[in-house]
Amino acid sequence: MRFSVFASITVLLVLTTGPARAQKAEVIDGLAAIVNKDVITISQVRELIGARERSLREVYSGPDLAAKLQEMRSAAIKDLIDRQLILQEFRKMQEKGANIPDYVIDDRLQSIIREEFGGDRSAFVRTLQAQGYTVTRFKEIEREKIIVQALRQAKVNENFVVSPTQIQAYYNKNKGAYAIPEQIKLRMIVLREGTAGDVPGAGNKAQTAEEIRQKLASGAEFARMAEMYSEDDTTRDAGGDWGWIERNTLNEQLSKVAFSLRAGQVSDVVRAADSYYIMMVEARKNASVKPMTEVREEIERNLMQQERMKVQDRWLETLRKKAYIKILT
Repeated sequence: MRFSVFASITVLLVLTTGPARAQKAEVIDGLAAIVNKDVITISQVRELIGARERSLREVYSGPDLAAKLQEMRSAAIKDLIDRQLILQEFRKMQEKGANIPDYVIDDRLQSIIREEFGGDRSAFVRTLQAQGYTVTRFKEIEREKIIVQALRQAKVNENFVVSPTQIQAYYNKNKGAYAIPEQIKLRMIVLREGTAGDVPGAGNKAQTAEEIRQKLASGAEFARMAEMYSEDDTTRDAGGDWGWIERNTLNEQLSKVAFSLRAGQVSDVVRAADSYYIMMVEARKNASVKPMTEVREEIERNLMQQERMKVQDRWLETLRKKAYIKILT
């Protein structure tokens, strides 16, 4: 059973485990913000940022953690305020006859059951119950999400025109994003030293590596030698083939040697840590930048998305200016 179904509502709510919910029930909830006549509770903020907060606590500590948490909570409150403003706007539209038909929510529910639970409604219901939610509550959450998405989309004029000048300017400004680093097509033979208790010593492996290197110098096929001698289980059967790699694929010592080789050249034996390496570069690609003709459509999509976000932000700003908003945390 998969839980990706809940990714669809993370903008609105992050589901917590049973014990976590029981623990929260012991805490008296408070107000995080007031939006006109509606309130946003601290528990709503906690639910929205729960998973991300746990991730932050694994990476940061002390003042850095406190700053990151405050930044995340402020952003969450802002998102919840905007969401509430949109829902309030929809309630005004309902007075004029607007509505989200029940079948839209039902279709969404059936799609989730079909795609995420293989059509097993019972499995879906059990998952909701394990998280402390009913089907009715889940449908309410989905309904609110659809409302928010629909109103955001309705405020966007799709007749955007992105000029060639805008595309060129974006490309010039963001060339670094389209850079292709230098690459080599690499094959490698790896011999590992024995452990301290092994009878064969490191000298035997070093000697074997030199013998392999001599065979390669005499014309032996690198891929065949790798299949016979390499102790790298992930590439041995492929003849030591690493494919196309960048400098940061290998550690600094190996990378320095590998990227100094010409196409077709085999390295000397390189000792690094407890292993011996022999490398061959089959081909090279110099660093380059993708031509604009190759990324034009991507740039156009990016610019249109930026314009959509600007329009939505302007609309939300008008809602904020007309509303009574008080942040309490």
